[in-house]
Amino acid sequence: MKVADRARETPPSGIRKFFELAEEADDVISLGVGEPDFSAPWAAREAAIHALERGRTSYTANRGRADLRRGIADHVARYDHDYDPESEILVTAGASEAVDLAMRALVDPGDTVAVPQPSYISYGPAATFAGADVLPVPTRAEDAFELTIDALRDAGAGAADTLIFCYPNNPTGAVMDADALAPVAEFAREHDLTVIADEIYAALTYGGEHDSIATLPGMRGRTVVIGGFSKAYAMTGLRLGYALAPPEAIEAMNRIHQYTMLSAPTTAQFAGLEAIRSCDDAVAEMRDAYDRRRRYVLSRFREMGLDCFEAEGAFYVFPECPGDDEAFAEDLLTEEGVAVVPGSVFGEGGEGHLRVSYATGMDELREATARIERFLD
Repeated sequence: MKVADRARETPPSGIRKFFELAEEADDVISLGVGEPDFSAPWAAREAAIHALERGRTSYTANRGRADLRRGIADHVARYDHDYDPESEILVTAGASEAVDLAMRALVDPGDTVAVPQPSYISYGPAATFAGADVLPVPTRAEDAFELTIDALRDAGAGAADTLIFCYPNNPTGAVMDADALAPVAEFAREHDLTVIADEIYAALTYGGEHDSIATLPGMRGRTVVIGGFSKAYAMTGLRLGYALAPPEAIEAMNRIHQYTMLSAPTTAQFAGLEAIRSCDDAVAEMRDAYDRRRRYVLSRFREMGLDCFEAEGAFYVFPECPGDDEAFAEDLLTEEGVAVVPGSVFGEGGEGHLRVSYATGMDELREATARIERFLD
């Protein structure tokens, strides 16, 4: 059977490769998974159970349940967002679907999408599947992996059509506050760029509040904000996300969504609504636990002599490693049974680093870091 060039030529996920290697080995501690080790808050799970008990197993409106869209509008107000639940919010099957819809709805074949790197591995393929060319924009450890206007200029991003980025960042844990985002916003306005801002980790910002580029002057009308329930509410398997954007963008995204997904999972929508109504305390407890783990892992890596900047968001640290990062990760897995992801998987700028997830328990983190220390000796 003929396979389309775009699918055939897209490389498999480098993260998935390490998952599969880890699954084949015994006594492995995985620090490679970008998934909370917590379960979804009980109130959210109970809402899902009750929805099933009541037989709520049908499609919902394409855009998602109206009460959930109203709940999302209230929820994102904490980040100074003001979106009309009737025309400016789309509920999706996870944030990943929202990214894909934004690309396919707003990017024409032959357009250029600027993708800061290192970054989440799906952005480049999503742009490719939309028929766009990908323009890498390296970010650097010496800039705390923030996206700078110099990096945008040096990469030629002024000639791009769309810019996608994610802060708090996967894989580095970097955060950009409003002052750091302002020149990027100015660049986007100057060069008439559409911006896709993946803010799935917004609630997992440590030591400060999350700032969104969409709230800066002149940015709301050119920005699609992506959010979701997977990370902050530990609901990865329920696949529930959303997009916030001007009505014309949401209408275009929904046009694709209604032909492909129809609607996000109904059970998940009931769980999501309850999560944003009543689970702030559970989110705060998980965030505090991640923060303790973050400080512990950073401290241990620095004790080992591994350079590691102060990650301030998400649940990853991104230490440098000696030698080739892919060989380091494979040898660490083989010799000590610790799975991490080589930084080069996330693109230019990730070479020589490791993505280490601390979304696992303290006992596992203590044992894993002890093994890494022994491996380095």
